[in-house]
Amino acid sequence: MGIKVVQSPQQSAPRGIESQQASVKNLPVSLFASVMGIAGLSLSWKLASHQFGIGTTVSALVGLLAEIVFVVLVIAYGVKTARYPEAVMNEFRHPVAGNFFGTVAIAMLLVSAVMGHATPRLAEVLWTLGSIAAIALAFSVIHRLFQGKLDPGHVLPAWLIPGVASLDIVVTGADMRMSWAHELNVFALAIGTVLALVFFTMIVSRIAHHERLPNHLVPSFMILIGPFEVGFLAYTNFTQDVDVFAAILFYFGLFLFFAMVFKVFRRGIPFGAGWWAIGFPLAALSSAALKYSATAHVWAISALAVFLLGFLSAVITVLFIRTLRLTFSGQLLAGK
Repeated sequence: MGIKVVQSPQQSAPRGIESQQASVKNLPVSLFASVMGIAGLSLSWKLASHQFGIGTTVSALVGLLAEIVFVVLVIAYGVKTARYPEAVMNEFRHPVAGNFFGTVAIAMLLVSAVMGHATPRLAEVLWTLGSIAAIALAFSVIHRLFQGKLDPGHVLPAWLIPGVASLDIVVTGADMRMSWAHELNVFALAIGTVLALVFFTMIVSRIAHHERLPNHLVPSFMILIGPFEVGFLAYTNFTQDVDVFAAILFYFGLFLFFAMVFKVFRRGIPFGAGWWAIGFPLAALSSAALKYSATAHVWAISALAVFLLGFLSAVITVLFIRTLRLTFSGQLLAGK
């Protein structure tokens, strides 16, 4: 996704002719956020199809696209890992970019949900692997946190990704039939809730008390709505009820969306793969609005849910087309 605050070792090296050429070595792990956004769009349309009776064609086609993009990225990043293991380790150790390894785990979880009942065995395997990866990442970030001496400049919205990954275990695991799935969902709900709370507080403090984020990082502000809307989906999936606490989560995430939408969508912010940071948070908001409107039975909330689904669809379409342009022009993998 290219969201960085400090330079990684490979970035700080002199750029020769070779570094300007498109290479899989420059493929950012954060590009898996594109799978998150596309899969999230598919799941939102699936909710809309059940709620409004509009058929599942759109959801199925978008879900298929998410699966294709996921497979392509897994192969491409697998090649990068095999050919340039040092570059992968540098990315993992980076204080900001390393958090985006959580996008791989979330992508696996969301794709397992997209597969749904069509291939239940494969979905269960993918969900299990995604859950293991998400929990392993949670241990990794806690280990980093307890080492101390963290640079406040590195405390950015991307830090929320590992916590949200744990919550996504619950979002996508409600229908898993394994006997141990229930306890794993409880465990993941506990981890994700507390990590999201801790890191959200740290990030807001950093934003309030330190220098403003540069323009290329502004889209990542949308990640801040993730813990609340993903939290809403996780909590309601687990309890099978939309209660007052769930409503509080939904409405605060909605409040953050309206507070930041004009800050993010404005002129002067150059397009890059980092814009995919907005995809899944918006998808979570759209799904949460659809789910909440189904129980609220208020026409204004239903209208809002339809608007958010349309807005999400437009955003993902634009992001996908512009990313394809970057890819075919060679800029995406040029390491610039």
